Amino acid sequence: MIRTTVDAVGLREPPTISPGTSASAAAAYLRRATVSALPVLADGDVVGVVTDSDLVAMVAETADRPAVRAIMSAPVTTISPDSTVCEAAERMRTAGVKHLPVVTDEGYRGVVSAADLAPYLPRYSLDIEWQDDPLSVGTDGGRKFPAGD
Repeated sequence: MIRTTVDAVGLREPPTISPGTSASAAAAYLRRATVSALPVLADGDVVGVVTDSDLVAMVAETADRPAVRAIMSAPVTTISPDSTVCEAAERMRTAGVKHLPVVTDEGYRGVVSAADLAPYLPRYSLDIEWQDDPLSVGTDGGRKFPAGD
Protein backbone atom coordinates (compact mmCIF):
# COMPACT_ATOMS: atom_id res chain seq x y z
CA MET A 1 0.00 0.00 0.00
CA ILE A 2 1.23 3.48 -0.80
CA ARG A 3 2.29 5.40 2.31
CA THR A 4 -0.23 8.22 2.10
CA THR A 5 0.24 10.66 4.95
CA VAL A 6 -2.44 12.31 7.04
CA ASP A 7 -1.36 15.69 5.65
CA ALA A 8 -2.01 14.48 2.09
CA VAL A 9 -5.59 13.50 2.93
CA GLY A 10 -6.57 17.14 3.34
CA LEU A 11 -7.10 18.27 6.89
CA ARG A 12 -10.37 19.75 8.02
CA GLU A 13 -10.13 23.07 9.79
CA PRO A 14 -13.25 23.23 11.94
CA PRO A 15 -13.81 26.09 14.34
CA THR A 16 -11.91 25.70 17.59
CA ILE A 17 -13.35 26.45 21.00
CA SER A 18 -12.00 27.01 24.48
CA PRO A 19 -12.73 24.95 27.60
CA GLY A 20 -15.00 27.76 28.83
CA THR A 21 -17.22 27.76 25.72
CA SER A 22 -20.83 26.97 26.55
CA ALA A 23 -22.32 23.66 25.48
CA SER A 24 -24.99 25.64 23.62
CA ALA A 25 -22.35 27.46 21.56
CA ALA A 26 -20.63 24.14 20.81
CA ALA A 27 -23.97 22.68 19.72
CA ALA A 28 -24.51 25.61 17.36
CA TYR A 29 -21.17 24.87 15.65
CA LEU A 30 -21.90 21.14 15.45
CA ARG A 31 -25.22 21.81 13.71
CA ARG A 32 -23.25 22.88 10.63
CA ALA A 33 -23.07 20.09 8.06
CA THR A 34 -19.32 20.58 7.63
CA VAL A 35 -18.45 20.37 11.34
CA SER A 36 -18.31 16.92 12.96
CA ALA A 37 -15.89 17.67 15.80
CA LEU A 38 -14.66 20.73 17.68
CA PRO A 39 -11.08 20.80 18.92
CA VAL A 40 -10.84 22.46 22.34
CA LEU A 41 -7.71 24.61 22.60
CA ALA A 42 -6.15 26.20 25.67
CA ASP A 43 -3.05 28.35 25.13
CA GLY A 44 -2.68 26.87 21.63
CA ASP A 45 -2.66 23.25 22.84
CA VAL A 46 -5.40 20.73 22.06
CA VAL A 47 -6.87 19.77 25.44
CA GLY A 48 -10.09 18.09 24.30
CA VAL A 49 -12.52 17.35 21.50
CA VAL A 50 -16.28 17.85 21.53
CA THR A 51 -18.51 15.83 19.19
CA ASP A 52 -22.24 15.47 18.80
CA SER A 53 -21.97 12.29 20.90
CA ASP A 54 -20.66 14.33 23.83
CA LEU A 55 -23.65 16.68 23.57
CA VAL A 56 -26.14 13.80 23.32
CA ALA A 57 -24.62 12.22 26.43
CA MET A 58 -24.85 15.54 28.28
CA VAL A 59 -28.53 15.97 27.40
CA ALA A 60 -29.25 12.37 28.42
CA GLU A 61 -27.42 12.72 31.74
CA THR A 62 -28.32 16.20 32.99
CA ALA A 63 -30.54 19.22 32.52
CA ASP A 64 -27.52 21.48 33.13
CA ARG A 65 -25.75 23.29 30.33
CA PRO A 66 -22.15 23.19 31.52
CA ALA A 67 -19.09 24.63 29.86
CA VAL A 68 -17.35 22.47 27.29
CA ARG A 69 -14.62 21.47 29.80
CA ALA A 70 -17.23 19.29 31.54
CA ILE A 71 -18.26 17.33 28.44
CA MET A 72 -15.23 17.27 26.15
CA SER A 73 -13.34 14.05 25.50
CA ALA A 74 -9.97 14.28 27.21
CA PRO A 75 -7.15 13.45 27.27
CA VAL A 76 -6.88 13.85 23.55
CA THR A 77 -5.38 11.37 21.12
CA THR A 78 -3.53 13.33 18.43
CA ILE A 79 -1.50 12.51 15.34
CA SER A 80 1.30 14.08 13.34
CA PRO A 81 0.67 15.21 9.75
CA ASP A 82 3.58 12.97 8.68
CA SER A 83 1.87 9.82 10.01
CA THR A 84 0.34 7.45 7.47
CA VAL A 85 -3.40 6.99 7.09
CA CYS A 86 -2.95 3.42 8.32
CA GLU A 87 -1.29 4.69 11.49
CA ALA A 88 -4.11 7.22 11.94
CA ALA A 89 -6.76 4.53 11.48
CA GLU A 90 -5.02 2.27 14.00
CA ARG A 91 -4.75 5.11 16.50
CA MET A 92 -8.49 5.82 16.09
CA ARG A 93 -9.29 2.14 16.57
CA THR A 94 -7.24 1.73 19.73
CA ALA A 95 -8.46 5.02 21.25
CA GLY A 96 -12.08 4.39 20.26
CA VAL A 97 -12.45 7.76 18.51
CA LYS A 98 -13.51 8.96 15.07
CA HIS A 99 -11.56 12.23 14.99
CA LEU A 100 -7.89 13.00 15.55
CA PRO A 101 -6.53 16.51 15.97
CA VAL A 102 -3.39 16.87 13.86
CA VAL A 103 -0.55 18.60 15.68
CA THR A 104 3.08 19.52 15.07
CA ASP A 105 5.73 20.98 17.33
CA GLU A 106 4.32 24.36 16.34
CA GLY A 107 0.81 23.41 17.47
CA TYR A 108 -2.64 22.54 16.14
CA ARG A 109 -3.02 22.06 12.34
CA GLY A 110 -6.49 20.62 11.81
CA VAL A 111 -8.57 17.47 12.24
CA VAL A 112 -8.74 14.20 10.35
CA SER A 113 -11.79 11.97 10.68
CA ALA A 114 -12.50 8.33 10.03
CA ALA A 115 -14.60 9.41 7.04
CA ASP A 116 -11.60 11.30 5.64
CA LEU A 117 -9.42 8.19 5.90
CA ALA A 118 -11.93 5.66 4.54
CA PRO A 119 -11.18 6.18 0.82
CA TYR A 120 -7.48 5.56 1.45
CA LEU A 121 -7.81 2.32 3.39
CA PRO A 122 -8.49 -1.20 2.13
CA ARG A 123 -11.86 -2.61 3.06
CA TYR A 124 -10.20 -5.55 4.79
CA SER A 125 -6.71 -5.71 6.18
CA LEU A 126 -4.99 -9.06 6.45
CA ASP A 127 -1.72 -9.67 8.22
CA ILE A 128 -0.13 -12.57 6.37
CA GLU A 129 3.17 -14.13 7.31
CA TRP A 130 4.54 -16.34 4.54
CA GLN A 131 6.03 -19.66 5.64
CA ASP A 132 7.59 -20.51 2.27
CA ASP A 133 8.46 -18.61 -0.85
CA PRO A 134 5.00 -17.65 -2.20
CA LEU A 135 6.23 -17.65 -5.79
CA SER A 136 7.78 -21.11 -5.83
CA VAL A 137 5.91 -23.89 -7.53
CA GLY A 138 6.08 -27.26 -5.83
CA THR A 139 4.22 -30.51 -6.10
CA ASP A 140 0.58 -30.47 -5.28
CA GLY A 141 0.82 -33.65 -3.18
CA GLY A 142 -1.32 -35.57 -5.65
CA ARG A 143 -4.28 -33.18 -5.35
CA LYS A 144 -6.20 -32.16 -8.39
CA PHE A 145 -7.35 -28.58 -8.62
CA PRO A 146 -10.62 -27.71 -10.38
CA ALA A 147 -10.40 -25.46 -13.39
CA GLY A 148 -10.58 -21.79 -12.48
CA ASP A 149 -8.95 -22.16 -9.04
